[in-house]
Order: sequence, then C-alpha cells, then structure tokens
Amino acid sequence: MRHALGVLGILAAGVLLAVSAAMNYRFGLSLGKTELDGQIYGVASAAADCMKALVPFFFFAAIKNRAWSQAAASMLVWGVVTAYSLTSAFGHAALNRFDVAGQRAHQSDIYKDTRSELASAKEQLSWIPQHRPIMAVQSELEGLKTHRRWDSTKSCTDATATKSIAFCDQYRGLVAELASAEKAATLDARILKAQTKLASFDGMSVNAEADPQAAVLAKLTGVQLEDVQLAMTVFVALLLEVGSAFGMYIAFSQWRIYERHTPAAPQMATVSTAAAAVAVPEEKPLAVAIEKPRSGANDNPVEIAEEEVSAAPPRLVAPENDVERFYKEKVETQDGSSLTATALYEEYCDWCDTKNKEPLALPTFGRDFGELGVQKAKIAGRVRYIGIALKSEVGLTEDKNAPAFSSKAA
Repeated sequence: MRHALGVLGILAAGVLLAVSAAMNYRFGLSLGKTELDGQIYGVASAAADCMKALVPFFFFAAIKNRAWSQAAASMLVWGVVTAYSLTSAFGHAALNRFDVAGQRAHQSDIYKDTRSELASAKEQLSWIPQHRPIMAVQSELEGLKTHRRWDSTKSCTDATATKSIAFCDQYRGLVAELASAEKAATLDARILKAQTKLASFDGMSVNAEADPQAAVLAKLTGVQLEDVQLAMTVFVALLLEVGSAFGMYIAFSQWRIYERHTPAAPQMATVSTAAAAVAVPEEKPLAVAIEKPRSGANDNPVEIAEEEVSAAPPRLVAPENDVERFYKEKVETQDGSSLTATALYEEYCDWCDTKNKEPLALPTFGRDFGELGVQKAKIAGRVRYIGIALKSEVGLTEDKNAPAFSSKAA
C-alpha cells in the first residue's frame, strides 16, 4: 500500500512539474529576440523549473550531513529559480484567465445584441399592414401603367376627372402595398439571419458569466470581481509552483530515502562474568583415540590431538558500533558520579564531529547506550546515568574499566 501511494504521488507531482516546466518554457520562448534565442531561454527556463523540484532533496540532505554552506547555497538557488518560475506562472495564468473571460464577455455581448435585433425586427414586422406578395402587386401595377388613363393623367400627376382620380388612388394604393411587401421581405431576411446566428451560439457559454467562478466567489465574499480574479490567478500560480516544487520530495518520503539502519549493539557481558572468564585456565586440547587399521596383534590405538583431526571453526564477534566506541574513548566508570542524558548526547555529537560521523538521533542513542548496561535514573525531572563520568581531554589513556564484550554474536 505504501509503494502504491508513493507511485501515485510521484505521478501527480510529475504532472504538476511537467505543466510548470511547459509554462516556463513558453515564457522563456517569448523572451528571445530570435528563434534560437527563444529556444535557449525556453530550455533554460524549463531546466530551472526542474531544478526547483530537486533542490529540496539537496537542501535536507545537506542539513542532515551538517553541510551548512551547501544548505545555504541550496536555499539561494531555490529562491532564485522559484521566483523566476513564479513570475512566469503569474503571467501565463493571468493571460489565459483574462483572455478567456474577455472572449466569453465578447460572445455574450454579441449574443445579446443579436437577440435584441431579432426582437426589434419581429416588432417592426408586426406593424406592417396586410399585403400581397411583391410579385402580385408589381404585376398589377404594370397592368395599370398600360391603361389609357395612365397616359391621360400623365402618370397620375394631373388627374381632374372623377374616374381619373379613382384610377390614380388605386395606383397609389398599389404603390403603398408594394412598399409594405418590400419592407416585410427585408424584415424577414433580418429575422432569418438573426435566428441563424443565434443557433450557432452555445447556450451555456453565452448565458453564463464571463468568469463564473470569480462571479460566484465575489457574490459570496462581497469582494469586487476584479480583486477575486486577481486572487484566483495568484492561487493557480501558487498551486503549480508549490506542487511542482515539493511534490516529488513529499512523494519520495514513502520510501524513507534518508533513513539509516543502525546495527544492533553486541551483547555485553557483566563484570563478574568477564572476570570469571579471565580466571578460567586454558583447557588443553582433548586427545582422541583413533584406531588404525589392524595389521597385527601388537597394533595399539594412537592418540592424536583434537586439533589435528579437524580445525575448530573461528568464533564470530560482532563489531563495535559508534556508541560502543564512544563509550570506550570518552566515558569511564566512577563511583558517585553521574551524567545527564543531554550532556552525554552533546559530548557524543562532538565526538562524531571529530570522527566525521553522522550522529544518531537522541532516542536511538539513548536506546543503544542503555544496552551497554549503564544504570539510568530520573533525578529532579532529568534523566541521569549513574556511576560514569567523561574522561578528561588531556592525557587520554586506555579505559581499563570499559565493559567487556561477550564472544557471542549479537
């Protein structure tokens, strides 16, 4: 399960890093005066973004190794590349957000104008009187122009007789009807055009706000829409930058890449056991009687040493760990003395510095030191080790009171 979560975390962090690197590449590409310069800036920007994700590994490794100069350099590099990446993320996010919002607003305005034009055309069409089709009216007008009264009234400009006046009134009525028919045809064309244009719009996009997310947040918080849009732009940029900067480091924590497994301390023998072991005289090798093949009546068994039969396997002894070496070099037994756990650990850290070793954590050191058989007590709220003291730095000699190690492997 832990490995599955780690893999998923790396995939998610990789996506954020790829998006952030692509944004940096496009930002750097726009800085070049020529195409080659743009490619150089773009690649450098993408590399800087990748470096931003790697620096946390280097920084915490330097802290763990107490390499303070490397840690400071890591922080400096991380600050520079993160600031550069953040500016490109701000620019890219702002450009896209405001550009999309502007396009939506423009489309919404066009949609509203088209609907208003359609409503106006339909209203004007309703005002036009009843009329016949244009062709029918024009045909009747052409018929009147062939009538004899058309010439006698000089194209209805000089009508004095009653019948001539009626003829001209009929002609003028047809002219008005023709104008209404032509106006109606024009309005019908406008209505058809508006309806076709409205059909091409996406109803959800034109009826919504230009920036729906910012509009909802502005209504909920009571903040101006422009301020909400700015805040959301900053938030998106921070999401990409923080996610791409620390995503990989967090995901790799599932594998505990900095964890060190300290070997268990060898089993220590008590002083009395060690003394008894020293006092026991060395046993002579046992003699084993081995009969040779009989070749006669006087043949007797020959005694040979056990070592000559088979060599005894060597006994394995566990190597000393750093805590045991520190004990032998810096600590001595002294009745009536005691050391606090804090003072002992500080001395251990100083000893590790002189030996170029990585000190153990305080809980791990306390556990390993306790396995050496030193008595421990809590006095006045502080943990103290009884019966030991630190050796003097001057005239350091071999510790003759150091506990003896048993020959049994840990």
